[in-house]
Amino acid sequence: MIAWSESQLMIRDAVRRFVEDEIKPNLEALEHGDMPPYDILRKMYSTFGMDQMAKAGFAKKIAAEKSGEEAQPRSNGGDPSARADQVAATIIPIIELCRYCPGMVTAMGVSVGLAAGAIQSKGTIEQKERWVPDLLTLDKIGAWAITEPDSGSDAFGGMRASARRDGDDFVLNGSKTFITNGPHADTIVFICKLEEEGVDARERRILNFVLDRGMAGLEQTPALRKMGLHSSPTGELFLSDVRCGIDRLLGGANALKATGGGRAGAKATFQTERSGVAAMALGMVEQCLELSVKYAKERVQFGRPIGDYQLIQDKLARMEVARMNLQNLVFRTIELVSQGKTMTFAEASAMKLYAARAAVEVAMEAVQVYGGNGYMSEYQVEQLARDAKVLQIYAGTDEIQIRAIAKDLLAAD
Repeated sequence: MIAWSESQLMIRDAVRRFVEDEIKPNLEALEHGDMPPYDILRKMYSTFGMDQMAKAGFAKKIAAEKSGEEAQPRSNGGDPSARADQVAATIIPIIELCRYCPGMVTAMGVSVGLAAGAIQSKGTIEQKERWVPDLLTLDKIGAWAITEPDSGSDAFGGMRASARRDGDDFVLNGSKTFITNGPHADTIVFICKLEEEGVDARERRILNFVLDRGMAGLEQTPALRKMGLHSSPTGELFLSDVRCGIDRLLGGANALKATGGGRAGAKATFQTERSGVAAMALGMVEQCLELSVKYAKERVQFGRPIGDYQLIQDKLARMEVARMNLQNLVFRTIELVSQGKTMTFAEASAMKLYAARAAVEVAMEAVQVYGGNGYMSEYQVEQLARDAKVLQIYAGTDEIQIRAIAKDLLAAD
């Protein structure tokens, strides 16, 4: 894939109009936390039929699973161009939303991608039917809770949240932080360790439970104040003797027999999240470049537009190189899916590392092009510079990405 197709461009233009009509006028309210993003996201889903497509797709998957057909490889059958259009239709809204409001993508992605995705990949049929449909349509908001105050990048080893067996039930205790959608989540995938006597705490099995808002002992804090992504509410969770039946353990009784301690499933979730960062970065970079080119033509210093000066031209040229590279990474992602393939964990980490760094570099250079005005919140480049930084932190810091890439290289024959 070397360019967007005509049909994909039509989708892009339609989404862009929606963003400029519905999100751009509300950007200040979203940025100040006065307006949670969920109603606008639901309107977008309804406007483009994304909710109905999600329902139909889920029903088809469940029907296939019940009939035992879910094991068919994705690469068998189907039209590659149709699959490309399908994945492009999910990526294009991410790019367009990130031109103005990257936080909305994070809120949407965690609910639809991580929370619903975790239940779809690890849950029983009954659990999928119970929780997934409402998450896929954003009728309910989901959260995926893994990060803890003292664990950070050592997500599994440093994890202290626990599940203790109590008869046929489990009793959950612990706290989570930096949880996207935490303050508003209706459904929470809570990741913790099973208390096991004689097993080192760092090696205990990882379990995933699905919690609902209002359960006894579950506290969801108000939104935390943070540097950027203000349109994505982030909070903390506190669990004190939250009682769960086996029906809330993802995978049911089989989860207690699985090897690998649940780490592989979370790793797959990280891989999906990392691969999506390129689309987010592309949207931010496109907007920074567009705003910078416009400003360079209009801003006059020493009697000439600043775009006439080579130092400014150098910045714009480097922005364009980053935009091209990010677009090619997105095209490669679409092409892989169209062929029924996926990138490796190391490849996803490499893409995330480059995309995050490119977004931060371009956003900071956009601020520099604007000079003093770029430091003022009335100019959008200031917001995008703050928003871009988190791409180097969440879904694994830059340092964690480097470790994953190097580990894969050194393991090769």
